[in-house]
Amino acid sequence: MPSFDIVSEIDMHEVTNAVDQARRELGNRWDFKNVEADIELDDQTITLSAEQEFQIEQLLEMLRMAFAKRDIDTRAIDDDGESKSGKLVKKHLKLRQGIETDQAKKIVKMIKEAKLKVQASIQGDKVRVTGKKRDDLQEAIAMLKGSDLDLPLQFNNFRD
Repeated sequence: MPSFDIVSEIDMHEVTNAVDQARRELGNRWDFKNVEADIELDDQTITLSAEQEFQIEQLLEMLRMAFAKRDIDTRAIDDDGESKSGKLVKKHLKLRQGIETDQAKKIVKMIKEAKLKVQASIQGDKVRVTGKKRDDLQEAIAMLKGSDLDLPLQFNNFRD
């Protein structure tokens, strides 16, 4: 019976490359000359630090552009709050991986409401979809790609 898995993963190697690329751009920008600003990557957290609030927004935009160039979905970035330490403002961004239980339930509900001839089941941090025909599975993929979920989805492990 054909099946596939719905997952939400990001390639950490590409994230590292995107952060490095944004850091290089930071060094080349004239509006950041003589400004204490940095982009750091720690495991699953990206920290933007600068002297002013508007500079943080510029750093975030540079990071999003670097993510886009590397084909990393920017919906994987989750705002984790701001902090001030001394003269620096820091913004913490968390990288989301895996599908949380409430999101997985929402995906299963969407598939059931679409009345497709497939079954969806939650398996840890992914959702497995099975059906009798490959065309039904492709309809489910198309429906999920067109949905307005605030989560980057990948479809892998397609078995016939």
